[in-house]
Amino acid sequence: MGDEERKKAKAQRALLEKQQEKEKKKLQDFREKIQKRIHDFIKDGALQKFKFETMDKGWRAIVHEVADVAGLTSFSFGIEEEDRYVMIWKKEFAPTDDEINALKAGKEWNLEMAKELEKQRELERLSAEENVPTQKKIIPNSNYKDKYKHLIGDEAAKKGAKQTTANRSYGFVPSENKRDHRTIEEVLAETRAKKKLKTETQANPVGGSQGEGPVTGSSVNQTSEIGKTVSDNK
Repeated sequence: MGDEERKKAKAQRALLEKQQEKEKKKLQDFREKIQKRIHDFIKDGALQKFKFETMDKGWRAIVHEVADVAGLTSFSFGIEEEDRYVMIWKKEFAPTDDEINALKAGKEWNLEMAKELEKQRELERLSAEENVPTQKKIIPNSNYKDKYKHLIGDEAAKKGAKQTTANRSYGFVPSENKRDHRTIEEVLAETRAKKKLKTETQANPVGGSQGEGPVTGSSVNQTSEIGKTVSDNK
């Protein structure tokens, strides 16, 4: 590359940097301008929303950014590259869906329009209720209780709940009969009597075995006395 070409390239770079610096300053000036306008909007207690003029996409992006930092709600409306603009709202006066839809359709939103939409919705709701077919109450030909009386009886649910008792003919014993109502002393006395009876029976078995003598009357009397003692202790 010759000296002339190097000078030309250097001049082009300098011009580009100058243009970029100029564009950067322009954006910064615009941002500061928007910040001031939004600040004035927030301080004005009589204003609920504010509509900016039509602007390009890059400028709108700055407006949305500044509004978001300030805690405001912002939307863009209109046709791109024709009349698209930004509108901002204070948080306590955020737009409803009806207002946003109206602005998207290019209509000016006001209180009268809100009342008209509410009235229209009420009429649609009443019309829908009138068009809903009423369901006829189905009356059965017979009462199911009469139909299944042979299975469930005359009473059902809580009215039919009764305390059941065990049928002893089937071998079921009520839990009350399974309780041991004896005292500890009675249980111990019966246990001792059984042990004594077992010991004496082993010493003097009734009926005897091969090689043993005949059963005497005194042995029978002793066995009877022991059995009587056990019965008295029960």
